[in-house]
Parts: sequence; structure tokens; C-alpha cells
Amino acid sequence: MIDKSIVNQVVTEFLQENPDIYLVDLQILPDNKIVVEIDTYEGVSIQMCENLNRFIEKKLDRNTEDYNLEVSSAGLTSPFKVLNQYIKNIGKAVEVQTADGQKLAGILKQAGENDFTIIVEKKMKPEGAKRKIVVFEEITFNYKNIKKTEYLLKV
Repeated sequence: MIDKSIVNQVVTEFLQENPDIYLVDLQILPDNKIVVEIDTYEGVSIQMCENLNRFIEKKLDRNTEDYNLEVSSAGLTSPFKVLNQYIKNIGKAVEVQTADGQKLAGILKQAGENDFTIIVEKKMKPEGAKRKIVVFEEITFNYKNIKKTEYLLKV
């Protein structure tokens, strides 16, 4: 099986030459299938994927080890895997599923190394009021306590 660390070195070299692109995921699947997922803050073009594909193929010798290669962008509906995806989506609607199964939707306010914050809209009835009012609550999550976070498509 092809060594993931070797592929990671090759991808890292490419990313150093293309600082706008960041790695989302790198997998070596059975039968030596290499799957590389990339993204940028502005979106990924087919040309970017082709360039990385060609770069990897130049660096890895198919005579030494045969492999299949798939380079793609992070899907719009795919769960976030790296901090850069959180940063990219600040100000946008996201859905968060906690490790204990709770689901919340809100606007991603900030993302840091250890946690991120969303703003959730809630309706509540103040004491003595006749009607509910809309209030906004900031909720901060530690990444360790999150099962997944996804961009929330609104129709």
C-alpha cells in the first residue's frame, strides 16, 4: 500500500507553492486509491484540481507502486473537517450536531483553534409579556464535542 506520509509530503509541497489552497482531507483507500480534498476561501476551480493531480502524478512513480488518484474540492454539503472551513463560513448559516445528538442551526460567528461560536435565533416569552419575542443567543462549542458541522443550504 502506498505510504500516506509520502503523498502528504507531495501535497504539502504543492500547497506551499499555492498558498491560497488548503488541504481538507487526504485518504489512502484500499487498492491504493488516493483521495485528496482541497478548498480555498474563494472556491476551487477544475484547473486547481487538475494542477494538483498533475503535480502528484509527476512526483509519484507508478512503476514503483500503482495507484488511482482522485483530486476534488470539498463538497458544499460535506461536513467541515478543518479549521479553514469554519473560517471560510463565518457569517453563514451552519447546522451543528453535537456528540450527544443535539442539532442546532445558526450563523457562524467565530472560529478559533479550540472552539467556534454560532448565533442561534430563539423565541421566548419574557415574564409578564403577552407575546414571544425573538432573541439571539451565542453558543460556543469545543470541536471535541461536535459530531459534525455543515453549511446550511437555505431554499
